[in-house]
Amino acid sequence: MNFDTIKKKLEALGYKVSCFDTTAEATEYINGEIDGKTVGFGGSMTLEEMGLYKALSTHNDVRWHQRIPEGKTSKEVRLAANAAEIYVSSVNGLAETGEIINIDGNCNRVASIFYGHEKVYLVAGENKIAKDYDSALWRARNIASPLNARRFGLKTPCAVGELRCYDCKSPERICRGLSVLWSKPMTGEFEIILIGEKLGY
Repeated sequence: MNFDTIKKKLEALGYKVSCFDTTAEATEYINGEIDGKTVGFGGSMTLEEMGLYKALSTHNDVRWHQRIPEGKTSKEVRLAANAAEIYVSSVNGLAETGEIINIDGNCNRVASIFYGHEKVYLVAGENKIAKDYDSALWRARNIASPLNARRFGLKTPCAVGELRCYDCKSPERICRGLSVLWSKPMTGEFEIILIGEKLGY
């Protein structure tokens, strides 16, 4: 996939942008960039598929609630991730017009993306890219969120029915917080990692 147009748009919005043809190349790059740091991960199938936790953990202190150490709770790990020097997350939707969209249940991920770290890396496979804001938001609500609900084995309408958002009132609903980055936040570094393969939901 040619990332030239979206790369230029994101750079104009203040982000550093790095593009890779393959997942392996992107993983190798991030692993080489982060060393001796505390690193927080957001919940993400993209990061899982990249094998990034295993790579970074050999020379960093990585906090991820999908890998809870013995004697720790999920809440403790989430809080530790939020306090990390570096934060890494995927995205649910990335518009060619530059908007970056994420939907969250506990909202630890969207909170961490916004503020508090030396640097934030946001990773997106080519399947996450949409033509504009409305399309990226639609993707996050009607593709990414239902697939995550199914992954968790929930009984929300989107998990058991047609793949779409029902704007449900289910107690198991995981669409509870929405974050939109219109431009790079004023504090901290942000780098967008674009990968020419399909990753995550």
